[in-house]
Amino acid sequence: MSEILIRHCEVADAPALHQLYAHPSVYRDTLQLPFPSEEVWTKRLSQPTEHVYKLVACLNGQVVGQLTVETNTRPRRRHVAGFGMGVAPQAQRRGVGSRLMEAMIELCDGWLNVERIEMTVFVDNQAALALYIKYGFVVEGTSKRYALREGVYVDVHHMARLRPGQPA
Repeated sequence: MSEILIRHCEVADAPALHQLYAHPSVYRDTLQLPFPSEEVWTKRLSQPTEHVYKLVACLNGQVVGQLTVETNTRPRRRHVAGFGMGVAPQAQRRGVGSRLMEAMIELCDGWLNVERIEMTVFVDNQAALALYIKYGFVVEGTSKRYALREGVYVDVHHMARLRPGQPA
């Protein structure tokens, strides 16, 4: 089995991320629009935003996954982070999502002092739901007709993980 390397995104990753998020099976499960331009990715990576951490997963030297985690800057929600991720279809079910989740959780728990990690996931994205549950996320609620996808409004689950061992 090939080793999955997790590292911080670099501007040079823009073409690979453009290809990743241009794939219909990837963008359909995110809130991104189809047909992203490479220029958009180059701009995102060349103008880093404070409190936003972008990771990539590389398999055999190729970028096959990406995760962005953003810590909240509002004073009463500084203990919270949200994230989004995508994994290339050819790399799914090969441990890429797990490695990205582990790196993100280590960053949040060990370095950013995040107590709560939260996100939304389409209710029919069974692979993502299973991955998030594996890492301690629980469904806290459901929003009906949350986002438009392929001409149909789709429901999402709101999920969160509280850092273990901390007082409630």
